Amino acid sequence: MIKVARVLPDTVASELGIVPGTVLQTVNGRKLEDFLDWEFLTADDELVLEVSTPEGEELVFEIERPEGMAMGIVLEPPRIRRCANKCEFCFIEGLPKGLRAPLYVRDDDYRLSFAYGNFATLSNVKDKDIARILEYRLSPLYISVHATPFEARKVLLNNPKVPDIMRQLSRLAEGGIQFHCQMVIVPGLNDGDILEQSIADLWSLGDAVLSTAIVPVGLTQFSHLYTGESMNADRANELIAHVERWEERALRERGDRWVFGSDELYMLARRELPGAEHYGDFVQIENGIGAVAFLRKRVAEGAAALPRHDGRRIGIVTGTAMGGRLMSELLAKLEAATGAHFEQIVAENSLFGPTTTAAGLLVGADLRRVLDGRTDLDLALIPAETINDDGLFLDDLSFAALREELSIPLVPSYDFLDVLSNEDLSDTASHLHTAGAA
Repeated sequence: MIKVARVLPDTVASELGIVPGTVLQTVNGRKLEDFLDWEFLTADDELVLEVSTPEGEELVFEIERPEGMAMGIVLEPPRIRRCANKCEFCFIEGLPKGLRAPLYVRDDDYRLSFAYGNFATLSNVKDKDIARILEYRLSPLYISVHATPFEARKVLLNNPKVPDIMRQLSRLAEGGIQFHCQMVIVPGLNDGDILEQSIADLWSLGDAVLSTAIVPVGLTQFSHLYTGESMNADRANELIAHVERWEERALRERGDRWVFGSDELYMLARRELPGAEHYGDFVQIENGIGAVAFLRKRVAEGAAALPRHDGRRIGIVTGTAMGGRLMSELLAKLEAATGAHFEQIVAENSLFGPTTTAAGLLVGADLRRVLDGRTDLDLALIPAETINDDGLFLDDLSFAALREELSIPLVPSYDFLDVLSNEDLSDTASHLHTAGAA
C-alpha cells in the first residue's frame, strides 16, 4: 500500500482533487506496492488510476495527462527492507547504545540501491524481486558482495540462509542489469584465496560489473560481533597487491581499472594515494574510493579563482585520517591563493574510538572539545558531512546549539571552496550565525 503525503499545486493530482492521505491502489489494473510501481507505471500519458480517499471512498480516474504536466504526488516514505544479516563488520552493530532510533535501522533494500546508490547484499531478495528488477530495468545497482564463495559469504554475513550471490548476479547480468560491487575485507575470512576467487568470479560476469571496490574492515570500540583478525599495514599492502594485479589486467583487456582500493586501504598501507586520473569518473566516491584525490583535484582547479582573504585566520577541523601531511598539502595551496592563514585542527573520535578516523564521523562533542575557548580564529570550517538534514551531529548535539556555545563562527564545508569563494567571509559567518540562532 502506498499513500499520498502531499500534492503539488498545478499538477494532474491537484486538478483531480487528490488529497494527502489518499491510498493509491492500482494503475491500469496493476496493484501498486511501492514507489517503484508508482514511478514506472505512471510514466504513460494515458492511465487509469484507482484510489481510496481518506474517508474510504473508492474512486477511479481515467487520466489523459497533458504533455509535460507532472502527476504531482509526493508519496509517504516507503517501509524499508531491514537487513537479516549480522555481518562481522556491521557499522550498526558497532554503535553505542542511547543514540536516536533511526541510526539503528539496518536497511538492505534493492530499491534504495537503485534509487540512491545504497549498497545492498541481495540476501533478502526473492525470485519475484529479481523478476521486478528485470522488468523495471533497475540498473545500475550497488551490491555488497564481500565474498562470492558460498560458505565464506555465509560466515561473513553470519547468515546460514543467505542465497548464492553468484547465481543472483548471473541472472541479473543475463537480463542486462549492471552493478557496482564492494567487498569489505576481514583478515582471515575473505582475504587471500577467497578474495582472489571473488574478484575472478566478478570478472567472469563481464560488462555487468561496472566497478569493484576493495575496502578494509572498519571497526569502532563497540563492535562486538567481530571475530576476524586485525587489519594492519602488511595486510593492507597484500590487498593492494591483489588490486594492482587485477587493475593491470583490466587496463590491458578492458581499458579501465575496474577494481579499486579505498583511500583508507592506501592510508593503512602507508602508501601514496593515487592521483585523480586513476579513478576515472569517480564512480564509487561515496564509498571512499578516490575521495581524497577528488578533493585535491577540486582544490587544484579552483584555488586560483578564489578571492583574497589576506590576514584571515581560519581553522580547519578534520579527522585523524586526513590530519597531517594530506591536509597540510591542501592548505598550502589555499594559503598561496587567498593569503589567509589556515590551521588544521585534528580531532579524535570520542564516540566510536580512535580506530574511527574519518572526518565525516566526528561528533558534536569532538568539535566542541577542539574549538572550545578558541578566540584566535576568525572562523572554523567543519566537515559538512558530520551534520544530517535535521542539523544534528551523530551524538544528537545540534549544529545551531554548538555554534551558539563557541566563541568563533562555525561554518560547514564540503571542499573549502564552497566557503572561501565568498568575497566577505565575515558576511558568510554572520549570516550562518544568525540563522543558527533563529
